[in-house]
Amino acid sequence: MLAADYPFLDLMWTMLIFFIWILWFWLLFTVFADIFRRHDISGWGKAAWLLFTILLPFLGVFVYLITQNTGMTERNLERARAQKAQFDDYVRQTAGESGGGATAEIERAKSLLDSGAINQSEFDAIKQKALA
Repeated sequence: MLAADYPFLDLMWTMLIFFIWILWFWLLFTVFADIFRRHDISGWGKAAWLLFTILLPFLGVFVYLITQNTGMTERNLERARAQKAQFDDYVRQTAGESGGGATAEIERAKSLLDSGAINQSEFDAIKQKALA
């Protein structure tokens, strides 16, 4: 019964309005986040942009996006580069600690050889594999 009272096009219209509403809040939070992350303007400049976007939300957000588009893009790219560099450093550090390279592998094999867990031919095979 309820579906008969609410036609398909009304449902599509409601979904479109809901999607635009969610998109608007995403855009608003993106602008707010960019304003707070900026280091090139003072606190008064940030307060002015926030006040402008709060008092005149549509105009404020669209003016900010139009005037600060290049800066937003550069800041996002720089933040992405910094995160990638931090991740790469973490991976290098973690791989360096756990792997140790060929030298660490040969040292482990030598300690196994000294303890009698492996024989000389197995040690030579491990050494060749580590050096390859």
